Amino acid sequence: MELNRWRIGQLIEPTTETNKTGMFGPNDVRGMTITKQIISTKADVSTADLSKYLIIRPSEFIYNPRTHGKHIGLGYNDTDASFIISWNNIGFRVREDMKNVVISKYLFLNFNRDEWDREACWRSWGTSTEVFSWEALCEMQLALPPLSVQQKYVDIYNAMVANQQSYERGLEDLKLVCDGYIEDLRRKMPCEKIGPYLEQSERRNTMGLAADSVRGLSTNKEMIPTKADMDGVALANYKTVSPGQIAFVPDTSRRGDKISLGFNNTRDMFLVSSISTVFGTKSESLLPEYLMLFLTRAEFDRYARFHSWGSARETFEWSDMCDVEIPIPEIKVQKAIAEMYSVYNARKRINEQLKAQIKDICPILIKGSLEEGKRS
Repeated sequence: MELNRWRIGQLIEPTTETNKTGMFGPNDVRGMTITKQIISTKADVSTADLSKYLIIRPSEFIYNPRTHGKHIGLGYNDTDASFIISWNNIGFRVREDMKNVVISKYLFLNFNRDEWDREACWRSWGTSTEVFSWEALCEMQLALPPLSVQQKYVDIYNAMVANQQSYERGLEDLKLVCDGYIEDLRRKMPCEKIGPYLEQSERRNTMGLAADSVRGLSTNKEMIPTKADMDGVALANYKTVSPGQIAFVPDTSRRGDKISLGFNNTRDMFLVSSISTVFGTKSESLLPEYLMLFLTRAEFDRYARFHSWGSARETFEWSDMCDVEIPIPEIKVQKAIAEMYSVYNARKRINEQLKAQIKDICPILIKGSLEEGKRS
């Protein structure tokens, strides 16, 4: 049978409740990502006027009207707790009289598709900044299967998310074990400056590596494919990062109090910007995998920010890195801890793949629900 089509504006209404009573504080501030996730805010809100922030209750939505390339920042509160978000975002929910027409989570599955992002960006307008307005959202249309069919596919999605979250909890338990070993070492043996164990590298791209070898350095301590437009960029001055080497960006300003850093744990040679600092370890004394355990900890981020200096921008220089102190046990102990950390990283990658699969399955679930709805 033919499915009913609705304008989204018929199904939703804006939420305008603000934190005027001061019920929520800085720890309750959230942000949203272009991958449609709610995250703890990366902004410094210590001096912000939180009374103007929007309150987002369970089963409510939030989106950023400013487009980000080909995606819209959007999130859905699928928890039992409320939070607040900056007033320059737009909050909304399914209308009470439309809850017999659409399930909030099913509506979220629609939003969590690349097809929806493409249409939303097409409906955006502006010059220096493109805006996806509330009116543009309301004008969008979607077909809806019966409520029972919606619930069936929402249940499938929920089951996949529950499995991924269970896996993630085990992942964090493993990280706690790694951290526990580190803390035990710090109590049992003295710390040493790592400078004597490091070797800085200034090797440039003399072998002609192409743009697909360029990597960015994230505050999550990962080497990622660069997001920069490399068209026409000369790569001869870019620094090479050999397998087993580490690179970091000295500039620590405006990075959410974190230092951008990455480790080449592959067999490939990568390139990083010439402003980055590249170094390796003397493997007979200090394993790079063991060192990375320390460099990925929140304590190191705090240390790097505290020891950064400058006026217009603050930097954590090579000499500052050399002054970092850690316990350096015998190699067999380092190997045991590093192997555990390698297992953690492997499982972390699997967890990210699971998250990507969950997002990728949203259009499949929507398509399946619509086909089943037509047969109902």
